[in-house]
Amino acid sequence: MTDDALELRASDADRERVADILREALAEGRLDMAEFEERLEATYKARTYGDLAPITRDLPAPGVTAPVVSLTKGPEGQGSWASRIVDGEGSSTGAVAVLSGFERKGRWTVPKRFTCFAFLGGGELDLREANFADREVEITCIAVMGGVQVVVPPGVEVVVRGFGLMGGFEHPEDGGSGDPGAPRVVISGFAFWGGVGVERKLPRAEQRRLKEQRRQERLERRAERRELRGRDADAEGR
Repeated sequence: MTDDALELRASDADRERVADILREALAEGRLDMAEFEERLEATYKARTYGDLAPITRDLPAPGVTAPVVSLTKGPEGQGSWASRIVDGEGSSTGAVAVLSGFERKGRWTVPKRFTCFAFLGGGELDLREANFADREVEITCIAVMGGVQVVVPPGVEVVVRGFGLMGGFEHPEDGGSGDPGAPRVVISGFAFWGGVGVERKLPRAEQRRLKEQRRQERLERRAERRELRGRDADAEGR
């Protein structure tokens, strides 16, 4: 889907198509009830195709049109990242924590420039489900006897240019280059008797999926062991 198409207004029918995909995903076990309700609420609040596209980007939906973003890479190698790089303003341009805290997480739009300040307080910027106002965004973090944690998803290129003075300004272990078409996040600023941490984490939905997958694998192994013990008992009985 082109950037222009993502800006088009969604109709009630478009929202219902996405809701149907979510209901089917719930019935198939791809979503749990909490995530289903969260996505369904976002669906009915969506105004444009760009708002709808991220809701089903990790769900298979053959035959569905505009609101669905293909999980395969397009001719420009951009995959689903194109739907998350949007024009316009961000949800907010800054955050301050003085003897307190702040957080930005969930579906929010990171502006081209975001500045945050923590003094004897802390904050968290979670970009795993965020959209980006531009292909490259800059986040300036200033921590004075406080801390700021920036969480980025796999595939996003991260460049850290901050420094610490009697404090720490951490770099992710795998900053490196990102996926083709993925946004680039530049993190600058300084930490004085405080710290700024940058880490990669899988999106919560993927974490839950992997957790459920591991649980199912454990159950299958237990069932196999029980079956083997049953066979051994039958053999001994003979």
